[in-house]
Amino acid sequence: MAWTPEEVNEIYAKVMQKATTDESFRSELLANPNAAISKLTGEPLPEDYKIKVLENDPNYTATFVLPNLSTGEIDLDNLEKVVGGSIIIDACGMNAAGNIK
Repeated sequence: MAWTPEEVNEIYAKVMQKATTDESFRSELLANPNAAISKLTGEPLPEDYKIKVLENDPNYTATFVLPNLSTGEIDLDNLEKVVGGSIIIDACGMNAAGNIK
C-alpha cells in the first residue's frame, strides 16, 4: 500500500500539530518516527517507507532539506513510470514530507 500525496500532507499536518503540543509524542517521533506515526494514524506505514525527523535547532536560523541529487539519468524505478507516458514531479512538496515511492 502506498500513500497518496494528499494522505502524506494530511499525516504531516497531524504529526506537526501533535509534535508541537505533546512532549511524549515528540520524543517518540524523534526516537522512532515510523512507530510514532503508525500509532498516531492507526495504520502501519507502507513497506520500506522510511522517515527521518529532525528537531528544530535554535542555533540555526533555518534548516534546508535538500532534494535528491540529479544525475540527469533516470533510474529503473522511475523508468517504468515514464515508459508509457509522462511523469509529474513535485519536488518541493514531496521532499518536504519525505520521499514518495
